Amino acid sequence: MWQLVLLAITVAAPGAGAQSQPGEAAVERTILNGYRRYNGTCGHCHGPDGAGSSFGPSLIEDPLPFARFEEIVREGSARGSFVMRGFAEDPNVAPHVQDIYVYLRARADGTIGRGRPKLEP
Repeated sequence: MWQLVLLAITVAAPGAGAQSQPGEAAVERTILNGYRRYNGTCGHCHGPDGAGSSFGPSLIEDPLPFARFEEIVREGSARGSFVMRGFAEDPNVAPHVQDIYVYLRARADGTIGRGRPKLEP
């Protein structure tokens, strides 16, 4: 499933028309980068591995479509007692939204488990 998600994001990305489907190693690097970026910024509120916490909801229990996820990450969101600032200007998040999303989708569909994803040799 996460391969289809990555392919859909790649095809939908501006200027992506000439790209071919990414190889397994590229997908693994994308997931690993998403894991790193998630844990560097998002995990403080959304908990380990996207499971949620008392500060932020789970990001794997009921995954959002990519467009909505990207909008929330870039612009922020307020829902009930949850308030998240936007990260559109954060160089550790904004350029890596797709990687974070692919990592979380891989977690959501069970493709990868908890903890740091391992790259195959």
